[in-house]
Amino acid sequence: MLNKALHFLQDHKEIALATCEGNLPKLRIFQVMKQEGHVLYFATSAKKAVYRELRQNPNVEILAYADNVSVRCAGMVNFNVEDDVKRWIYDHTPVLQRLYPSYDQMEYFCLPIAEIDYYDLSPTPPLLKHFDLMTGETFPSEK
Repeated sequence: MLNKALHFLQDHKEIALATCEGNLPKLRIFQVMKQEGHVLYFATSAKKAVYRELRQNPNVEILAYADNVSVRCAGMVNFNVEDDVKRWIYDHTPVLQRLYPSYDQMEYFCLPIAEIDYYDLSPTPPLLKHFDLMTGETFPSEK
């Protein structure tokens, strides 16, 4: 089921990203630029509020939804993205090339997923699986 959740993220790149500014939640639509296993990569501008929010508090949640299925992930972002990954993201994302003259004029960050929930409303009862990737625990337990 964990692989199903990760594949869902590969197929649904537009996600809602939740950050905090002080004690107020902030929600915006983002695009997953690259996925390597359970690590998701993103790009933004250092001039945007989201960049400042992530620098002040790197704890985030994301949510992807389609066809009665939602995948929610939580973790701490970091800005330690290798240069070759930055170049790959820029080279494979036409909108970034249109908005920014060079890959190095952006800020890149990644989200190593710590927890992931897969929720499918289609069956009765609905299916909910929670995976803690830090401990390896699954709830409800997989059989």
